[in-house]
Amino acid sequence: MNKVLDRYAVVFVAIAATLWASDAYFRNQLVQHLSATQIVVAEDALVTLFLLPVLIRSRHELRLLGARGWTAVGIIAAGAQALATILFTASFSIAAQHQLFAETFVLQQTQPLIAIMLAWIVLGERRRPWFWPAAAVAIVAVYMVVFASDPLSPVSALQNGRLEVGLLALGAAVLWASGTVLGRFALGSISFWSMTALRFTLALPVLVIVVLAQSGLGGFGHYRVSDFVPNLLAIALVPGLLALLLYYRALSKTPASMATIAEMAYPVAATLIASAPPPWGFSQPIYGTQIVGTVLLLGVIVFLNWTREKAPAVIARPLTVAEG
Repeated sequence: MNKVLDRYAVVFVAIAATLWASDAYFRNQLVQHLSATQIVVAEDALVTLFLLPVLIRSRHELRLLGARGWTAVGIIAAGAQALATILFTASFSIAAQHQLFAETFVLQQTQPLIAIMLAWIVLGERRRPWFWPAAAVAIVAVYMVVFASDPLSPVSALQNGRLEVGLLALGAAVLWASGTVLGRFALGSISFWSMTALRFTLALPVLVIVVLAQSGLGGFGHYRVSDFVPNLLAIALVPGLLALLLYYRALSKTPASMATIAEMAYPVAATLIASAPPPWGFSQPIYGTQIVGTVLLLGVIVFLNWTREKAPAVIARPLTVAEG
């Protein structure tokens, strides 16, 4: 199984990203009485509980991180795990008030470009010429899926957009992109099990503080017993624990600049899930361009996985600007 995971690492990053989108099936049952932060903190607490034995067992491994490694893990936990979700949710909420959803989505799609730049700066990754056309096709493919109903909506949204919507979406994109690159860096020192456990464990205090700041102690009084089984438990186990374990296992064998392209399977999966009937989705129609875009993205992911085997291994460098 390890050989399969190593050989098809880029594909497994995409599968993990698709699993992230599965939380829509369970989250829609909770949003009527729980905020996004309340859902995330409950999910994080459950996964932390599951992974606590991993941290205890691998505590000797954590000494290998060093100061730079702990900085990377801390940014991932506080940024990519906690604050990015809050920023994106806030951007989406404000956009909903002004019907500017496209502004949030199009600016969030800058994430792969930011991750590629950070991979160059932090990890010293250099991609071969064929990578850039493949990345461009992937970005166009995701655009075709996300904006199939109105391809020009991002142009109108950006022309008439609101500054706070764009800044919040860009902030989330930067934090998620840094999570990919810094995760690849940290995996040079620790196992994917420890990386997953640290991400959730260190994010939990940040999320608790956010809930307290937003709602006080009363913010923890809105949960119902029926919320945990099956919905919160399912979110914790599938798009949480399983998806992140698979993601970090695959990321340990994948250049960050390739992994960020594979992660674009998430917005595609989330958009297609929205076509499901309520309460799981929103019964949105499926357009022909979405099918074409999905096929194009899958083709790019398979192509990148095939070329990855011929690419030089990526070595995590210190968190400084790479030479050359």
